[in-house]
Amino acid sequence: MKEDTKFVASGEAKTRPSTQGSAGGDNIVDLVKQLATQGSHLAEQQLTLVKAEIREATGDLKTAIGSMLGAAVVGISGLGVTLMALAYLLGDAIDNLGLATLIVGLATLALAYFLYSAGAKKMSATHLAPERSQRTLERTPDIARGDLHTEQKR
Repeated sequence: MKEDTKFVASGEAKTRPSTQGSAGGDNIVDLVKQLATQGSHLAEQQLTLVKAEIREATGDLKTAIGSMLGAAVVGISGLGVTLMALAYLLGDAIDNLGLATLIVGLATLALAYFLYSAGAKKMSATHLAPERSQRTLERTPDIARGDLHTEQKR
């Protein structure tokens, strides 16, 4: 163990164990402080990444819900106003108002189904899980041990 020698005012030499490593680097307390600082910095960055991913997924979800609401509005309004007008026009053309109403109603429901399925497809493509953050968190123990090639193993 390395010892530091200090001279006190009485002229006597006083020795005490050194807290510095043999490489002349930082002492243990400084290294622990550095580790704590870097750990909290990493945690802050991970939290920022999670927030960004959730914000992105929420935007996609809002778009999908808007599309589905649009489909509902078109479906309801189509069943209300336009259906009756088309049914009367078609009824005059084929001389059967009941059959004309059925044909127009089925066509409008088909349009509403198409719009709804497009919105549902977009919603299923929305990923609410922060996948990049999960991968990073899974790799963190390996990286702490110095294994930087864990991506290739999995």
